[in-house]
Amino acid sequence: MGTVIRNIAFDCADPYELAHFWAKVFECPVDPDFEPDDEDVVIEPTGGSRLYFQRVPEPKTVKNRVHVCLQPDGPRDREVERVGALGATVVTDQRHPDGSGWVVMADLEGNEFCVVRSDAERVTTA
Repeated sequence: MGTVIRNIAFDCADPYELAHFWAKVFECPVDPDFEPDDEDVVIEPTGGSRLYFQRVPEPKTVKNRVHVCLQPDGPRDREVERVGALGATVVTDQRHPDGSGWVVMADLEGNEFCVVRSDAERVTTA
């Protein structure tokens, strides 16, 4: 018997809003049965792990110890711009002149995640 990841959980103040943000990031729907006042909301990106958003009373106070790393199909910088337009903010820019590196971003509630290079970019800068 093996173990699998059931979902990746996000503690948050507004599960409905945060689920909609991440649904836009992953270009997947939020089940219409979820309501704005629900205590938890789930999204299921195609080919990825379920993301589970649960309401908690306390705000985020420190850096995440676990985070999501996004690897786009296209250029990393274009994905940083796209996700930024959805409301994410840049926390730390670790991009290097040779094209390597990543960008640490934060979602609407301050949860950090990284945007790394695509496979094609890794080949050209290896």
